[in-house]
Amino acid sequence: MKIKKGDKVRVLSGKDKGREGEVISVNPRLGKVVVSGINMVKSFRKKTQEEEGGIIEAEAPLTVSKAALICPKCKKAVRVGKGRVCRSCGANI
Repeated sequence: MKIKKGDKVRVLSGKDKGREGEVISVNPRLGKVVVSGINMVKSFRKKTQEEEGGIIEAEAPLTVSKAALICPKCKKAVRVGKGRVCRSCGANI
């Protein structure tokens, strides 16, 4: 998998198409990534002694094929070659 934790990515399709964010976690076995502020879902949490209950928003995993790395040099969403090199400008990512 060419996307790693801490990378900046752009969403290519879905409800958040065109939005950018930083990768929080990667699951290579399932082929999914979690991106900050992208693919937000609401879930209900029951009240416990430590925490209040209610509706909580959290990031849901996103398929890797829907995310493209952003090149730090040319600022484009690019395909990545071997050795994490930008295919359009040749910069190291």
